[in-house]
Amino acid sequence: MKAIYTITLKNCAFFARHGVHDEEEFLGQRFFVDAELDVEQGTALVEDSINDTVHYGIAFTEIEKIITGRRRYLIEALALEVATTLCSVFPQVRRAKISIRKPNAPVPGVLDYVQVTVEHFA
Repeated sequence: MKAIYTITLKNCAFFARHGVHDEEEFLGQRFFVDAELDVEQGTALVEDSINDTVHYGIAFTEIEKIITGRRRYLIEALALEVATTLCSVFPQVRRAKISIRKPNAPVPGVLDYVQVTVEHFA
């Protein structure tokens, strides 16, 4: 039986233009992403080799491409796209849990942020 280990990228910040309202597209805002990736061991831990694990620099770049790419109305859809992409790019990922925070969500009151979390199982 192979072990599972978790790689986490925490609080990745990107400027993007997602949201339902026109002003969100026009003004843009910062989004913060956490990615928690459960990885099947393979030989990475035994051989101390990056070739059989998730290269977190590449994972960050993949997240950035999606978050700063085409506009999405819902951060739920954005989170799912990040999760499925990471599972596709890294076939050893068994679960991708993606949280996206939107600190400047247009709500009629004060809040720290709105957050959506999506889990995708490969």
